[in-house]
Amino acid sequence: MNKKIGLMMLALILLLAGCGQKQDGKEGQESGQTGAGEEVTLKVAALIPPMTDVLEMAKPKLKEEGINLEIVILSDNVQPNNALANKEVDANFFQHVPYMEEYNANNGSELVPVVPIYNAVFGAYSKRYDKIEDLPEGATIAIPNDPSNIGRSLVMFEKHGLIKLKEGVGIKATQADIIDNPKNYKFKEVDLLMLARTLDDVDMVAMTPAYAKPLGLTPKNDALITEGKDSEFTITLIARKDNVDSEPIQKLAKAMTSPEVKKFFEDNYSEIALPAF
Repeated sequence: MNKKIGLMMLALILLLAGCGQKQDGKEGQESGQTGAGEEVTLKVAALIPPMTDVLEMAKPKLKEEGINLEIVILSDNVQPNNALANKEVDANFFQHVPYMEEYNANNGSELVPVVPIYNAVFGAYSKRYDKIEDLPEGATIAIPNDPSNIGRSLVMFEKHGLIKLKEGVGIKATQADIIDNPKNYKFKEVDLLMLARTLDDVDMVAMTPAYAKPLGLTPKNDALITEGKDSEFTITLIARKDNVDSEPIQKLAKAMTSPEVKKFFEDNYSEIALPAF
């Protein structure tokens, strides 16, 4: 009898011990602990090529590092920053730093640059005229409607003698800062993604090569004027202050600045995009 009771007690002890181990395992899982080698998903928002091309090139390298790169393609130039600020994505790749700074100022967000990737040669194009000297008095010129690119456009026009701006305004210039416009040009502010569609309706359009290229236009061959090489508008990988130093973001930055990516730009986009690394 005593032997039977002893065996029952032993079985009960082993059963309780097993339950304890299962519970410990469950608690460990619920606390966010993960096993070694588990794949991490990194979401990055972008708009159009060559941004999406660069991210696609980074995918295999990141896969080897245990990072699954998910490219989230959005339809306008506001959504990528909203998604990043709201932590719906981990980074974005579509903008220059002045545009990011403008977004931060307007939204109280803490987006930060990670690494510059390429310089997109900004230029002005026309279907009606072959030379800037042919642009008539009172011509209508379409420019991007966000403040950073308004300033970018006006500075380019000033450098080429079309207008004169108040001293010192630089890329923060607005139309109110034009102090001399000898040919009475009219500047029409248009959403960045709609600029290419206005080419038939206005005399000249100022835009980045990413939007000119689908129309078969390049800065080198088709632009009436272009900005200088000292541009402040390098297209940059952007993250948040709280994740910029994380290992996945830094590995993404490394993959996007590889020799293979540099060669890709040189082979495919040499007339419109210059590597910045």
